[in-house]
Amino acid sequence: MAEPTPRRNEPRLRPAPLLFEPAEAAADPEHFFDLESIDDPRALLARATELAEAFRAAADRAVEYQATAAAQLADPRRFDRLTPAEIAERAEWTEDYARKMVEYGRDLMRGGGEGREDRAAVDPL
Repeated sequence: MAEPTPRRNEPRLRPAPLLFEPAEAAADPEHFFDLESIDDPRALLARATELAEAFRAAADRAVEYQATAAAQLADPRRFDRLTPAEIAERAEWTEDYARKMVEYGRDLMRGGGEGREDRAAVDPL
């Protein structure tokens, strides 16, 4: 199962692997990581929970990369830096959210900000 997001001084643990689905399986709208073939509700709950936690961990990690990229793009030392409005347009965010992501990314680059409670201020959900 996936592990919760680590704190600053804890090593990052990898979530459960997400197996890529074959193209023909992905084309079937009823098919989702072979969950439809699991008959035992206990096994189904366990695998579905494992997948949900893995997706959650992957989403958290992706948000950290988004924030880092936004902070790098907004860096005033860059000759081609972007404004929060330009970053928002590229990422399909609001300008206010882009500003928060830039600040979160700067915090991450300074070595802080890991963990869900720090990200809560920028979480769009």
